[in-house]
Amino acid sequence: MPPSQPIKAARGVRDIMPAERAVWSVAERAAHQVARAHGYQEIQTPIIELAQLIERGVGEETDAGGKELFRLVKRGHEELVLRPEATAGVVRAYFQHGLTQGPQPARLYTTGAMFRYSQPQAGRYRQFHQLDVEAIGDASPAYDVECIEIAMGWMGGLGLRGLRLELNSIGDQVCRPAFIEKLVAYYRPLKDRLHPDCQRRLETNPLRLLDCKEEQCAPFKAKAPRITDQLCEACAAAFAQVREMLDGAGIECQLNPYLVRGLDYYTRTVFEIVHEAIGGAQNALGGGGRYDGLAAEIGYADTPAVGFAAGFERVVMMMGAEGEEVIPPPAALLLVVPDGPLLKEAAEVGRLARAVASTAVDYSERSLKAKMRAANRLGPRWVAIMNQEEARRRVVQLKEMAGGEQREVGWDELPGILEAELRA
Repeated sequence: MPPSQPIKAARGVRDIMPAERAVWSVAERAAHQVARAHGYQEIQTPIIELAQLIERGVGEETDAGGKELFRLVKRGHEELVLRPEATAGVVRAYFQHGLTQGPQPARLYTTGAMFRYSQPQAGRYRQFHQLDVEAIGDASPAYDVECIEIAMGWMGGLGLRGLRLELNSIGDQVCRPAFIEKLVAYYRPLKDRLHPDCQRRLETNPLRLLDCKEEQCAPFKAKAPRITDQLCEACAAAFAQVREMLDGAGIECQLNPYLVRGLDYYTRTVFEIVHEAIGGAQNALGGGGRYDGLAAEIGYADTPAVGFAAGFERVVMMMGAEGEEVIPPPAALLLVVPDGPLLKEAAEVGRLARAVASTAVDYSERSLKAKMRAANRLGPRWVAIMNQEEARRRVVQLKEMAGGEQREVGWDELPGILEAELRA
């Protein structure tokens, strides 16, 4: 790159600037609150994992575990990747740190950055952020519904109204193999007419044929066999209980026989929460389901589990479109504005006031008029103005920016006055 060319962010990643970050903070706080309200505890796992964990857990033939995986340069004997999702790492941590010995299920949640080398589009980036919720160690379908309630409660609590829950069951190791045989038998004569990705999936991951969004495959998918017609007795009973409990919770759902999710570890219940205002194939704000086979895939004891992940980028995007208005707080409640070269004195006033209120100091050499123009843009609740004579007397002119009222206040009195105003 020529020296004169400004360096910008890499393609597919983005900066979250202060005004938008305030909205993110609202979404993050709400995520913590709704998860904790259901008894879930926060966990943090590394963004770097062994490639083997992702390849075996997520599946090498999936997008997240294959072509979209960010692989680090190999050093030593370990092959490392940036995590494309959180579930495999949370399950690993559950076993590695002995949570199997505690109360079951272990209710865990995490938030953080994930990485996939995918085509950037609206609300979809190569570094993205998720709320991830997992209940590990119990097979009851009630936990499937609990995860859905958390997801819907989080998004609805943020003011999102155009939500739709889509639901399906993809069976388990008892009934799914026979269904896949039937699915392959249906698609095999059509192979040459399928999209190239679906031709590959027919040989490597046939269930993903139902997840195809390509127009040329739509007529074939519409006539394909449906797994809900092939469920074994146990899977059918579990699916019926999920729907019954959703009715009891007052959560409407739309049955979608083509919903299979994108990762290999899912069994039985799968769901997505989509928003009507997001067009195109990638219209989900989040989704998840039961993954009773994941633990065994990564080398641990066969253990039932269920969970979901939801993307902050899209949720925050929809908050801006239709959610509750979030007014960013000012950078500081008080701005100290010295009129003249009073850096030491202004710093002392700032330290005193900061004990009770967020306080910034304008250390610039601009004129008082220019500093007040900047204060209007910053939006503090108060400014504390002082010239050299006032600094000598250890007083400031405390001005309420909204109403314009101004009064003289001693430095030592300032913290108490601010505290009283904040309590009023």
